[in-house]
Amino acid sequence: MDKKMLVTKEFVFHAAHYLTGDRLRENLHGHSYRVQVTVEGEVDEDGVVMDFRDLKKIAKAEAIDKLDHSNLNDLLEQPTAENVVSWIWEKLEGTLPAGLNLREIKLWETATSFVTYRGPERR
Repeated sequence: MDKKMLVTKEFVFHAAHYLTGDRLRENLHGHSYRVQVTVEGEVDEDGVVMDFRDLKKIAKAEAIDKLDHSNLNDLLEQPTAENVVSWIWEKLEGTLPAGLNLREIKLWETATSFVTYRGPERR
């Protein structure tokens, strides 16, 4: 019996940023960001979709370690939460083993404010 499931791994990173523009102008400040990366796939013969250790290794190498203790303005022109989560998606998309799909990324900028990204719509 085929079983599709979602597997999620959570990460924390610390980074600084500032925003520019008429509405968003802010001085340099920092956040302790929280990120959830969710992948989708079929449960294999061992009973897993993806080993959490493998998801951790990929996410850290491709995105999280690049963001941690950085100035996000060095990576993105306008590092809003929306742009940061899109950047993470771009870094992770295409790096997963065959048969797995990146499904969703959630990024908390504060304990009560977060963005959810599910990638570009596929037609």
